[in-house]
Amino acid sequence: LEVAESGGDLVQPGGSLRLSCAASEAVRIHAIGWFRQVSGKEREGVACISDVYSTYYGDAVKGRFTISRDNAKNTAALQMNKLTPADTAKYYCAAGGWCSDRGVLNGRVGDWGQGTQVTVSS
Repeated sequence: LEVAESGGDLVQPGGSLRLSCAASEAVRIHAIGWFRQVSGKEREGVACISDVYSTYYGDAVKGRFTISRDNAKNTAALQMNKLTPADTAKYYCAAGGWCSDRGVLNGRVGDWGQGTQVTVSS
């Protein structure tokens, strides 16, 4: 299974972005998660959606980010609102086994994609 992320951009603080994740095969049996990574730091999970559409978020993004999925198109999305400079990172999606209640996908299937860069700056 391969994934490809898109939608990253430069945005001003307080702005919004919508990231997309396209999978190479059916993902309806998998949970899907979004992660982000700043250079020199570990990759962190930010949001996860289960195979039955339950959603989970990390504390840093709760109330601002919304994860969704479309099994018919093998895609997922991350709507990001009220962005701050602390959200600047490269964002990755992945499919896998299950979501933690802190928004972290566990049991990833397949390789990481190339990611998409989100920069929040005035």
